[in-house]
Amino acid sequence: MKATPLSNCERRFLLRAIEERKRLDGRQCYDYRNVRISFGADYGCCIVELGKTRVLAQVSCELVPPKPNRPTEGILFFNLELSPMAAPGFEPGRQTDLLVRLNRLIERCLRNSKCIDTESLCVVAGEKVWQIRLDLHLLNHDGNIIDAASIAGIVALCHFRRPDVSVQGEEVTVYTPEERDPVPLSIHHMPICVSFAFFQQGTYLLVDPSEREERVMDGVLVIAMNKHREICTMQSSGGIMLVKDQVLRCSKITAVKVAEITELIQKALENDQKARKEGGKFGFAESIPNQKITAFKMESAAVDTNNVEEQAEEIITKADPPSEVSTTPILHTPGTAQIGEGIENSWGDLEESDREEAAEEEGESEATAFECQKMETEDTSTMLETKKDEPIVVSDSEEEEVVILEPQELPMKTRAQTNPKQENASKKAFNKRRKKKRAAY
Repeated sequence: MKATPLSNCERRFLLRAIEERKRLDGRQCYDYRNVRISFGADYGCCIVELGKTRVLAQVSCELVPPKPNRPTEGILFFNLELSPMAAPGFEPGRQTDLLVRLNRLIERCLRNSKCIDTESLCVVAGEKVWQIRLDLHLLNHDGNIIDAASIAGIVALCHFRRPDVSVQGEEVTVYTPEERDPVPLSIHHMPICVSFAFFQQGTYLLVDPSEREERVMDGVLVIAMNKHREICTMQSSGGIMLVKDQVLRCSKITAVKVAEITELIQKALENDQKARKEGGKFGFAESIPNQKITAFKMESAAVDTNNVEEQAEEIITKADPPSEVSTTPILHTPGTAQIGEGIENSWGDLEESDREEAAEEEGESEATAFECQKMETEDTSTMLETKKDEPIVVSDSEEEEVVILEPQELPMKTRAQTNPKQENASKKAFNKRRKKKRAAY
């Protein structure tokens, strides 16, 4: 499914607002969106929110043979996935140009910058090393994926703990977290990407562009830097020509933003570590703020159980006595009992509308039954008259005696042939009454 394109009116509106130094979300040109970090229950799992852009990071490890050309170094693997859950324009299992460019930029930012000590991942030289895998999943796309992914990646790597190992001869033992405390990764610095969007061939500059601003921009410049003001990588795309002064200005802005984000990451890691040591609440479920559904959630409060009996006696003495006390139950019929006055039993009674419908149906059924009886009596009377007037003559020949047979009187209650319409009306009325009685019981 392709993404919905911007109309010409929206495009002109965005460019006009940028020319007037205004943004749709109310930020200034050099303002960064709010960064929020939340950790999962396991080590190495985190979610980073950059505005409405959300990225989930998960780090895992396993023991594998090293590469032949680097027998004493561990292996780092990075993977970013763009799923349709983040935006309808992304297709699963398809390597788009955007996905390839983002994966390469993340590898250059985290691997080529040597932020992780790969030699500390070696267990047995040439035989066993740790392979660290970082999986990044885009949960929601609202612009500036690379910045959110770089922050999520470095936070997950700093938060991750690998199992401790011991080597005795040729035997390698991997300990569980219950046996030995997991070991954190050796990280030298934290490279963080900062994106700059250019408009009108470099005339206007915005930091941290949103999804709509990315659609109308002419080019983008991404600078990865650590808090020591060391540039780890730099990439420009879009086919725009940048002047030296523009790049220097962007690098100065990057240094300020990276220092703020690094401080935020360190505070988040310290708070999570403190909560885990003290046995407090941690995980994604505890980090979700109370919104509409969880607004009435109350925290557990301590209850004072001292002097409970005295307080209960005071409440009983201050309370008003009951108006009437019925000690003996009232027996209406065998097997039933009632204590107190109670309320009149209305079980099985019909409502007013049901009563009116039942009365109407009974009247209709009585009228149809009366008409049926009237028709039956008329038919029987006509049959009797015709049979009395016309005698039946039975004779085999002219010479034999003629015997005249008179018809006997028929009983009054004989069923005559009735109209099929009348039968259907009476059947319907009878079925309705049966259904009403069943519903009442």
